[in-house]
Amino acid sequence: MIDPVIFSFKLFGAQIELTWYGLIVMMGVVIGAWFAEREVRRRGENGEVLVDAMVWAVIGGILGARLWYVGNAIIGGNTSYLEDPLSIIRPPIAGLHFFGGLLFGALVLFIYLKRNGYDVWLFFDAIAPVTLIGQAFGRLGNFINQELYGPPTQLPWGITIPANHRLPEFADLSLYPVETTRFHPTFAYEAILNVLAFLFILWYSRQKEDELKPGVVFSMWLIAAGFIRVFIEFFRPDQPRIGDTFVTTSMIVAFLMGVAGVVIFLVRNGKLQLSFAEGWAEEYKVKQVEKPAPAARTAKIAAASESDDEEMEEPTPKPVRRKTASKTNEKKAAAGKKAMTARKKKAE
Repeated sequence: MIDPVIFSFKLFGAQIELTWYGLIVMMGVVIGAWFAEREVRRRGENGEVLVDAMVWAVIGGILGARLWYVGNAIIGGNTSYLEDPLSIIRPPIAGLHFFGGLLFGALVLFIYLKRNGYDVWLFFDAIAPVTLIGQAFGRLGNFINQELYGPPTQLPWGITIPANHRLPEFADLSLYPVETTRFHPTFAYEAILNVLAFLFILWYSRQKEDELKPGVVFSMWLIAAGFIRVFIEFFRPDQPRIGDTFVTTSMIVAFLMGVAGVVIFLVRNGKLQLSFAEGWAEEYKVKQVEKPAPAARTAKIAAASESDDEEMEEPTPKPVRRKTASKTNEKKAAAGKKAMTARKKKAE
């Protein structure tokens, strides 16, 4: 077992903790943002826009993930949040839900891009597949926390779960001994499937790059993320179910995601005609804004160009008059005669 808390300390009476789960999730966000920024640039858009947009999207995503988790818990019969509403935001906050973070984060990102005039399809196609990698990273944190496991299994890759981490239905150690009971590693199933789906979408988008229309990559992500989660919900005994059925609320949302992805994929590939999709763009609309050069730099460039022009127009040198050899000899002879005359006068 790995201690979920890396270190902790008290600050003004509040317990501050750095957990492996939080650190791993942030690593997933950073790696995902790095890859998404590269994809945005590859599509011809300014990657710096993604950094500004992701700040708001991450904030909205965290709030949404927390609210969805609380709502899901209330549907499942947990009344603690109704009895003590401040526990929703009181540290330490435990419990986030992927769908809430996805929905609210995407909504904030959509509003930001629209207000600033950027192509939503371009950014969604670049970002959506990367969330599969981020989610796969997060599942490593679930392993450390010993959570999100499935029902008991006899499969050789089943894992042990300590008694203090058991769900209520598996807490009876006489029925489920710690030494012999193994559980489905549901978090590992989801992490592996997410990585495989990401690699497939990446491969497909590279192979069909010249044919892909805006939104196709996003639709493939909806299909993968949706139907993978539907499968995973069969191994999630901790999820609230609708009545006495096997259907969970998350399963319904995931199924609708997958269906929406199939519809968008068919529309974008001309296999399905829908009236609301008639105005969808056929190509990405890139909004590259060139930054004007600073005034000082402009003046410097102008001065340099002027100096270059001056160097090119060199003044024509004036011809130099040289004395001929004959004139020089005549002057020397005259000077010699004057010197001899002066000596004779002195002698007289």
